[in-house]
Amino acid sequence: MDQPSITDRWQKVLEQMAAAARRAGRDPADARLLAVSKLHSAHDIRTLFEAGQPMFGENYVQEALGKMAILPREISWHFIGHLQTNKVKSVVGRFGLIHGVDSLKLARSLQGQAEAMDVVQDVLVQVNLAEEKQKSGILESELPPLAEFLAHATNLRWRGLMLMPPFFDDPDRARPYFARLRELAETLRTGFGLALPELSMGMTGDFEAAIEEGATLVRIGTRIFGERGSI
Repeated sequence: MDQPSITDRWQKVLEQMAAAARRAGRDPADARLLAVSKLHSAHDIRTLFEAGQPMFGENYVQEALGKMAILPREISWHFIGHLQTNKVKSVVGRFGLIHGVDSLKLARSLQGQAEAMDVVQDVLVQVNLAEEKQKSGILESELPPLAEFLAHATNLRWRGLMLMPPFFDDPDRARPYFARLRELAETLRTGFGLALPELSMGMTGDFEAAIEEGATLVRIGTRIFGERGSI
């Protein structure tokens, strides 16, 4: 029996996403797929883009810039990795959305670069709700100063929150973290009078639970591209 193609796997994920949204009484169009393409080839990205997938997520700056140079300019690139301040000049203005803003220091650096380039950069705040030491993300208790800065930053547009919950074999165990991120976003919307429309949460193993809890962006790689190689 033939193995499903990359576009077949992509279509299956879209169907599963739509079903999860409907189970939660949501419009399927409100939960969008970010295809995580790190360590996957430009050829596979082009194949999916030509099939109708507009957004791709990358973790490594130099790898992403190399792909940008040879792929259609219409692709929307998201930076989803841990961003170091010395890479800020390479990402501002090149990525449609930076998911992992996790410190006031990084936010100030992004603001300075965006101001120097006279651009407005869309960003998300990554929150480490489980307080896992090995993961990036600001602790909820340390969020207020960062939120205050982003709410008034002239060249950063704060679009919402991002989460990487603990890994569980059972996706339902991640559900309380997804629900908590949604509640936190609602509190911040009220407190700052901002739309904060995006919740980036849910990956290959738990995206359906994330959508049922309010995800607007799910980050899926392996289920679409297969196991990562090296490029």
